[in-house]
Amino acid sequence: MPKAVLYRMDLPNYTCGYGTAARDLLRNHKYDIEEHILRTRREADAFKDKHNITTTPLILIDGVKVGGYTELRKYIKAQRPKSKRFWAR
Repeated sequence: MPKAVLYRMDLPNYTCGYGTAARDLLRNHKYDIEEHILRTRREADAFKDKHNITTTPLILIDGVKVGGYTELRKYIKAQRPKSKRFWAR
């Protein structure tokens, strides 16, 4: 099972929808998730500064930085095997 590390914001009055969507997408695709929740604005800002990013979530898969939610969707789509369809005539 591939391992994903997810950093997402869940502040007292704001939950990042992209972070929640990333978590759900990873769960749906059977990733083993190590989740890190940023609970204060100060913590989130320090995290973004440290990793030189402007938004969250941040996802790493098997130690490789994938990016945010949009990049995660592209990554997962690229990992799926192409289906071969055989049509009966």
